[in-house]
Amino acid sequence: MPDLARIVKAYDIRGVVPDELDESVARDIGAAFVRMLAASTVVTAHDMRDTSPGLARAFAEGATSQGADVVQAGLGSTDLLYYASGSLDVPGAMFTASHNPAKYNGIKLCRPGASPVGQDSGLGDIRRMVEAGVPAYDGKPGTVTDRDMLGDYAAYMKHLVPGIESIRPLSVVVDAGNGMGGLTVPVVFDGLPLRLTAMYFELDGSFPNHEANPIEPANLRDLQAKVLEVGADIGLAFDGDADRCFVVDERGQIVSPSVLTALIAVRELEKEPGAAIIHNLITSKAVAEIVREHGGRPIRTRVGHSFIKATMAETGAAFGGEHSGHFYFRDFWRADSGMLAALHTLAALGSSDGTLSALLNEYSRYAASGEINTEVDDQQARMAAVEAAFSEREDATIDHLDGLTAELADGSWFNLRPSNTEPLLRLNVEGKDQGAMESLRDAVLQIVRG
Repeated sequence: MPDLARIVKAYDIRGVVPDELDESVARDIGAAFVRMLAASTVVTAHDMRDTSPGLARAFAEGATSQGADVVQAGLGSTDLLYYASGSLDVPGAMFTASHNPAKYNGIKLCRPGASPVGQDSGLGDIRRMVEAGVPAYDGKPGTVTDRDMLGDYAAYMKHLVPGIESIRPLSVVVDAGNGMGGLTVPVVFDGLPLRLTAMYFELDGSFPNHEANPIEPANLRDLQAKVLEVGADIGLAFDGDADRCFVVDERGQIVSPSVLTALIAVRELEKEPGAAIIHNLITSKAVAEIVREHGGRPIRTRVGHSFIKATMAETGAAFGGEHSGHFYFRDFWRADSGMLAALHTLAALGSSDGTLSALLNEYSRYAASGEINTEVDDQQARMAAVEAAFSEREDATIDHLDGLTAELADGSWFNLRPSNTEPLLRLNVEGKDQGAMESLRDAVLQIVRG
């Protein structure tokens, strides 16, 4: 059996196929998942990778061997799987490696209502059960049925975004990165006043054009060029499983996910005045300011979707956003959806008379570094050195919500966090202007890099 410690991550199961993850492992995981939850029905979906259908079938075999019925939604995005789990109120399994290269695949699991299954909320138990051998089930095996949920998913997404069907006509370029956006975008956008320019909509898990990882600026260059070429109002880029969306404005400039968080938060506060809004601690400080200005209650969390979703459940927050392009919606079972983020952005732009850059200008207030990764020999020693240096400064306030955060009296701040999987330190810096940001950035990096 492959080493499950290598593939069972904090939030999902992911590894190289077939060396680390194969159909035998997927079958055992399906059986353990059903047994852990005592589930009577499970829904599955899979992305366009060559190995995904086989893994999904094997998982279904394991699930039915424990007496559960399996509803196969077939090809779909991760947020389509969340829709299926939420609307059917059954556990779900999505077969995807998201933005990872073609040799990888994985499984994202959720409880009924799209509630996440992570290392501390079930994944660890599943791993231990598989390693020990899933007990045999002596009852009647379950059945497998196919169900096309794409149309219902598309209708529900548009239902959640007020005004989307009455916006002014827009020219939109979408780069699906040969991922699942190529399947979902045409169906969701059908009937909307959008002139669509499609890029890389062919489903191809070998990613022949570029990696389906829009957080890397290099993977947005084709979209930026096409927006300028056709004179589009907006460009959208989805990752491989289409649970993340990045935006390019009419000038071909990349829009910060913090800016989108603020924009969508304002729209959610229009629907529900006074609502709580979640933002992780490395989104721009402008997000909290704007939420307060619009009567909302900003709540700061650690980085990671499990923390966002848990805090949303505790507080009843209407919306949450992360710097990584994940956007979470209470009305979508607190799950993240790149499609909903895209529709909200289109609705906001289509309800205004100006350009996207003009619309977003009020939401972009500070200069940010973006995430800077540095490989280090000793994460804790470098972190301690940075903390010691800034603890001596009278103008610095330090907290440890997630790694090390220091805010200076002039409003500049940085967060330094260790990677959980690599020998890296991740630095994010924001300043009142470019000069202040660069000064703080360079001061921290000098200590980190010795």
